[in-house]
Amino acid sequence: MKKTKIKNISVIGLGKLGAPMVAAFASRGFQVIGLDQKSVPVQKLQNGIAPVLETDLQKFIRANRKRISATEDYTKAILNSEITFVIVPTPSEIRGGFSTKYIKAAAQRIGEALRKKTAFHVVSLTSTVLPGSTENDLIPVLEKHSGKKCGRDFGVTYNPEFIALGSVIKNLLHPDFTLIGESDKKTGDILESFYDDLYEHTTPIKRMSIVNAEIAKIALNTYVTTKISYANMLAELCEKIPGANVDTVTDAIGTDTRIGRRCLKGAMGYAGPCFPRDNRAFSYAARKFGTRLLLAEATDTINKKQVKRITTLIERHLEKNGRVGILGLAYKPDTNVVDESQGVAIASLLSRRRVPVTVYDPLAMDNARRVLGNKVNYATSVRQCIAASNLVVITTPWEEFRKLSPALFKQGGRKRVLIDCWKILNKNSFKTASQYIALGVFREGRTP
Repeated sequence: MKKTKIKNISVIGLGKLGAPMVAAFASRGFQVIGLDQKSVPVQKLQNGIAPVLETDLQKFIRANRKRISATEDYTKAILNSEITFVIVPTPSEIRGGFSTKYIKAAAQRIGEALRKKTAFHVVSLTSTVLPGSTENDLIPVLEKHSGKKCGRDFGVTYNPEFIALGSVIKNLLHPDFTLIGESDKKTGDILESFYDDLYEHTTPIKRMSIVNAEIAKIALNTYVTTKISYANMLAELCEKIPGANVDTVTDAIGTDTRIGRRCLKGAMGYAGPCFPRDNRAFSYAARKFGTRLLLAEATDTINKKQVKRITTLIERHLEKNGRVGILGLAYKPDTNVVDESQGVAIASLLSRRRVPVTVYDPLAMDNARRVLGNKVNYATSVRQCIAASNLVVITTPWEEFRKLSPALFKQGGRKRVLIDCWKILNKNSFKTASQYIALGVFREGRTP
């Protein structure tokens, strides 16, 4: 493969993945132009301010500011870069698919800019899409508005990232592997050369056709959700069998290299902006092609069950006229995102059942307030949330919650019920200060 030296990159979309992508690429010596049609993230990035909340993003922007610029001008971004990464939203549609309207809009503007460029340019779609979207919705628009031919005058790749909010920069710079779906070999070679320079250590790069890459991206996410739901299925079973503990079971079976321990934690359901919708969208895509993904459908069914299951557990142990405290509203630690958050969903369901609820989260209070409104009470600290409650549920395994003192659960001289969904606290330390309940563990005194 002939090595192509890439120096200049543009990133379209300065959201929760795009902004960290700009900073990560700049940290490896590339000149990076960030583009967004909204003026606020552009102005923030130009001023050296992180446009979104993400671990280490501000630090990386500050350290690499001389290599970072931002604009709302597509022509400026395309003419001054060799590769353009497109990371715009693909909102979920009512039937479960993904809308490509923002991709098409970006493609039109990129195409118009490409019309003015003589050099070969690579357009790399990073947004999650369904199989066929890149070749049916992106490439034709690029060709129409550029007057050029894909594979001859410019190249296209489908190049999704496998990241988790809260560790995006780390995931971008140290991935398990890189997936490249290429329109042609030349384009794939260029993108592979870029990644060879980006990574400090050898990283597997899987190159394939665009449609296979589209399938691989959403299939991987769906497989992970299957592991999560499988562990939660085991947790529900273990709660009913005397002496059973899901962590002991998953630790054993996870030792088998065919299974692995990652994402095999019997706790709460999966949430966030990717997993739930990706799993549903994969099932939708299968139906479009005349088949069904029964395993993906079962995974979704199990996941939807978790909020009601935990809510029922709460109500079973809540004293009459008791109050519930929920610790954790972000869908995972180290982010303020509450998309399909289990903690938010439980709070909402309890409030509909007229149970008084007080909530607390280190970062996600503002976002949760937009969803929950005045249905719940908002604590300003862990201590305040616990003090206002008869029963406390830990729904997000924040580091702050791992350091809780047992004494907090005896405030006011009363012993509280503590439901530790992630089993982050020491049972022996808390069982004297509270009625300690762990998900996935048989509770003594319970009838099987």
